[in-house]
Amino acid sequence: MTAIHVITAENRSSYSSVLEVYHRTRHDVFVRERGWRALERTDGRDVDDYDNGNATYLLALDGEKLVGGLRLYPTLLPHMISEAFPHLVRGRIPRGTSILECTRYFVVKERRTGRTDCRLLAAFQEFCLDEGVTEVTAVVEMWWLPRWQQAGFKVRPLGLPMTIEGQPCLAAAIEISPHSLGHIRRLAGLRSSCLVRRRALSPILRQVPRAAA
Repeated sequence: MTAIHVITAENRSSYSSVLEVYHRTRHDVFVRERGWRALERTDGRDVDDYDNGNATYLLALDGEKLVGGLRLYPTLLPHMISEAFPHLVRGRIPRGTSILECTRYFVVKERRTGRTDCRLLAAFQEFCLDEGVTEVTAVVEMWWLPRWQQAGFKVRPLGLPMTIEGQPCLAAAIEISPHSLGHIRRLAGLRSSCLVRRRALSPILRQVPRAAA
């Protein structure tokens, strides 16, 4: 069964080879498949300013094979919405110790018709509940909205959609709740947690964020 591994600055050295595959897979998904040419790099790795010690990754592994992942980042630091997409938010950008930003969510092509997506979304809700997170912001294509609704997520748009890389996109906030976790777990066929935490990890919201690279 696919397990979702929690990777932070504290245990990153144990996942160095997996993270290398993750960055290369991100490049394949977002540049080659989805055509985000602004992210194209000659080394075939998608790495940006938010891939630093403040990032938390939830990576879906089937044995040793990477099949999906996402990145979470503190909103009290400069983050993608505040720095690159503030124009997508009407009013004040949501920030707080209990608010994270989610970016670079993907499931590899050959696993998109199974339950990997639901398991990753369930792990996302579970991890955030464990950490005391109440809301997660993201910039996504419009087709994510019905997908999140089917997953049982409560979503609120933060502004009006705009075209980015040829696709209508918007900034949105996802509510983290036991109800959403229960719904997506049923869709994923999960009776218990699929999160894997190696080593004793300090809750990310209790750590003092380091300056972004």
